[in-house]
Amino acid sequence: MRRTELETAIRQANGLKSGGLKPGQNIQIPGIPLHPVLDKPVTVPKTFQARAIYLTGWTAGSARGLDLIRKWRDVGGNAVVFDIKDYDGVVRVPFDHPHASHQGVTIHNLPKYIHWLHSQNMHVIARIALFRDAHLAQTYAQMDVRSRKTGKPWLENGKLAWVDPSLPAVQDYELDLAKMVADDGADEIQFDYVRFPAEGDQPDAVFAFQKDHPDWPRTKIITDFVARAYQELHPVGVLVSLDVFGVMAWARPVDLNHTGQNIAQLARHCDVISPMIYPSHFFHFDGYADPGDAPEHFIAESMRRFAAATAGSGVVLRPWLQGFHWRTKTYSVDYVLTEIRVAAEQGGIGFLFWNAANIYPMPTNAMVEMRAAGDLTYRGRIAAKTSPPGKSAGKAPPAAKPISSKVPIPPSR
Repeated sequence: MRRTELETAIRQANGLKSGGLKPGQNIQIPGIPLHPVLDKPVTVPKTFQARAIYLTGWTAGSARGLDLIRKWRDVGGNAVVFDIKDYDGVVRVPFDHPHASHQGVTIHNLPKYIHWLHSQNMHVIARIALFRDAHLAQTYAQMDVRSRKTGKPWLENGKLAWVDPSLPAVQDYELDLAKMVADDGADEIQFDYVRFPAEGDQPDAVFAFQKDHPDWPRTKIITDFVARAYQELHPVGVLVSLDVFGVMAWARPVDLNHTGQNIAQLARHCDVISPMIYPSHFFHFDGYADPGDAPEHFIAESMRRFAAATAGSGVVLRPWLQGFHWRTKTYSVDYVLTEIRVAAEQGGIGFLFWNAANIYPMPTNAMVEMRAAGDLTYRGRIAAKTSPPGKSAGKAPPAAKPISSKVPIPPSR
């Protein structure tokens, strides 16, 4: 409840018209449960057509976040992704663990918050950034990555702190957090940064597994962790999803070796893979000088490649789509409609929109248009395209048109 809503409810419950309260006056306070709220995950098939937006932990726990969720619901949204822990390592919910950050909590009662999301018919996706964790790395020296040259903490590009993905203590911490969130009623646990650092002075980074197993590839560490997480979480009734770089679909050896993400292997140990296929992030790919203005090409090519890499695994591809104007001159409602259409045509099931500032006018307006057309998934339009001769074919959205925006959106992950 908003503060003003609580005040109104107190006045109504106690017949108070105006003025303040008197010392010693007894009042009824509505909205306080007599027993703890304990929701269970709402089990859905992994093929559930999630239509989601992303919220930071700060936004999710604010009045603005409640308004965003209600508005998204009203236009046909049925899911929300929100941070439990981002790469700063701050845990946004109460977490009774000796290694947790106990400052920065913005969602003070996670079970009650999830209960409210369920009341809004939202599929609850709890995002946990794993191995890029500034809090753990900077607070506990035994958990960080070390520099081979200096013996000091290794930083990606000299500034980004990572924990060692191969350390059992690190893995246990992440899984303890994920299991707590699942027990509190989340429907899906989404792991981000489920990888090793991809940039910086790679030969200088020392990881614990290299001492006893110098011949192991990084892919073994990441795949083994995901397999363990799936085994421990899935029986609770939650879906397990992974965020991966869009460029992983190109399977370049340098990306595979650095990140440790083997898509074909990971697909066998999760329900959903969400590739981050933001067109603007495909720098110097496929000969495009301005990839951000080629959504049809990069969404289609990415989805085709991910489909080939995961063939036979049964995993669902639910892409992250670009909900921001960074490095594109053509970001608009039609741009968003193109992303959704092309992803669905290439086998995507549902979609997630990312905007670091949690500003979603284009996806919201796109949903309004799709709802007015009676098709929130574009599945009907695909079927129309494959109709027998003589039948009318579905019409694709027009080309994106330039728009201006006064809100700067920083590069996303």
